[in-house]
Amino acid sequence: MPTTTGTPSTLYGATRDELATAVNNVVGDVPRYRVDQLWTGLYDQLRPIEEISTLPAAMRVQLADHFPTELRAVTESASDGGDTVKFLWEIDGGARIETVLMVYRDRATVCVSSQAGCAMACGFCATGQAGFTRHLSTGEIVEQIVVAARRARAANTRVSNVVFMGMGEPMANLDAVWASVERIHGDLGLSARHITISTVGLIPGIRTLAQRPLPVNLAVSLHAANDAARDELVPINRRYPIDDLLEACAEYLDATHRRVSFEWALIDGVNDRDQDAAELAELCHRLRPRGHVNLIPLNPTPGYATRGTPPAGVERFRAALEQRKVNVTVRRNRGTDIDAACGQLAAGQPVRVQ
Repeated sequence: MPTTTGTPSTLYGATRDELATAVNNVVGDVPRYRVDQLWTGLYDQLRPIEEISTLPAAMRVQLADHFPTELRAVTESASDGGDTVKFLWEIDGGARIETVLMVYRDRATVCVSSQAGCAMACGFCATGQAGFTRHLSTGEIVEQIVVAARRARAANTRVSNVVFMGMGEPMANLDAVWASVERIHGDLGLSARHITISTVGLIPGIRTLAQRPLPVNLAVSLHAANDAARDELVPINRRYPIDDLLEACAEYLDATHRRVSFEWALIDGVNDRDQDAAELAELCHRLRPRGHVNLIPLNPTPGYATRGTPPAGVERFRAALEQRKVNVTVRRNRGTDIDAACGQLAAGQPVRVQ
């Protein structure tokens, strides 16, 4: 959001041209190469302003004073031998959000939040149980990725994948999400095939995304393959039922040629029966190429009493899908012990118990 002088008030929310204007407004007329040095320091070297040594010290002080960080660190939690790190941030207005960095042998993935809280009210998800506070700005989203990339570099790796699967519904904040996608694609050099945007099924957002120039991956949080069951698990289904959702997914495939994946949190006795696998397989076969399924054993949350499907049941469900010619992956849960796994992000907020 701009200040009254027209200078962007956030550092990571500014484009390169906007940042050039901001630097001149804050510091006075400076050579263009100083802006280039600032940009390189922020996005290539991943340094805070105070540590960009190519800039004069006085200039660093002026810029740091004018562009304070949007993410104020509250805590960091580590799991999996330090390979999973959860960042808890406080943002303007006092809301809190979380970001998760997962380091693997050959890559690192950052799971980024797009909202503080979530209005979609999925009962088995801690973020949905906590309710919605506000949208995040482009700068707040981009800064999450930059800080995670900085931490990954310290671990001698780099962020190779960004997934919008943290707190919030990305399609409900698509303008800021898309602006951040353009930034991490152009400024951090991440290809579209390594960026995934998830949704519970906001069809207008899917159709808008299909017309954007970067063909990112689409992940649909499905969790049930018939409307009666999905109405209960994912309440937005009452507005955007499965047949309409599948039509939008087919349009996305046609426009982008990117695989659509279906996320399926396996809940014991709720959506893990052979009948559920048969219904899910039928939906996958309605897409060409057919939809890919990511199975996620439900992670525990304080507001949802039903447990996740045990390992033997997960394996049976996976086999039932594969027998029906569906490509399926079982996601390995990371950071469950620090509430950093899928469906557990609530930023320490109280949740509604169902």
